[in-house]
Amino acid sequence: MAEFDADLAVSRITEQASRAGAEVSARLARSGPVVGKASSDGIEVQVAPGGLLTGVTIHRSALRHGSAVIADQIVELAQRATRRAGDRMYHALSSVVDASQLETLGYEPIPDDDPDAETYSYGRDPR
Repeated sequence: MAEFDADLAVSRITEQASRAGAEVSARLARSGPVVGKASSDGIEVQVAPGGLLTGVTIHRSALRHGSAVIADQIVELAQRATRRAGDRMYHALSSVVDASQLETLGYEPIPDDDPDAETYSYGRDPR
């Protein structure tokens, strides 16, 4: 039976992780901040990947609906924006990180025919 060199294995894994980390950092530096945005009926939201709300704009025209309707719409838009942020993160990292790991983190691609898909495609012909 062959001997297993744990130190060598740890060294290789550490090197691979470091290389992957550098590639991820470079890709994110090139792409800029990864956010998801959604808007409807005078309300705009922006979220970070994972759904952290980073911006909400409520235009005067939206105020006619009342607070309960506005709150529901913000939640719905935040969910749409979260999916979009996850899609953007997935595409930013998919060449560096395994797809199953990205999906485990909640970063999944949105199919082009999905209503939450944005109007641009990643390197493909825009719709």
